[in-house]
Amino acid sequence: GSWLEDYGLAQELAAQMKRPILLDFTGSDWCTWCVKLDTEVFSTDAFKKAATDGMILVKVDFPKKKPLPDEQKQRNEALRSQFGVNGFPTVVILDSAGTKLGELGYMEGGPTAFLAKLKEVLGPRGGR
Repeated sequence: GSWLEDYGLAQELAAQMKRPILLDFTGSDWCTWCVKLDTEVFSTDAFKKAATDGMILVKVDFPKKKPLPDEQKQRNEALRSQFGVNGFPTVVILDSAGTKLGELGYMEGGPTAFLAKLKEVLGPRGGR
């Protein structure tokens, strides 16, 4: 359930483990809805348990106050462009081969609502 920042590593792990990838495009230190999503969903035990059991988690951060290494900024910007992300938070769900299955954002209802929607996106095979 720990978050990676390296998409390449996430792809390798997803392929090896046959697990879907969850990309969290966030503005961690300025985006109110991103902070709410993190606090109300990603930081909960319910989400951590579900994610640890079956997903590779990647945080693609666009902070305004916290400096990121230039290389990380470039990688994040490339991912943002690749997946057509225009707003934050955007959660992109990929299968283990890297095919986009769907997109989520902040929603009311905490981890229960989010995990239910995630399950719909992943479908019966769980994104494998």
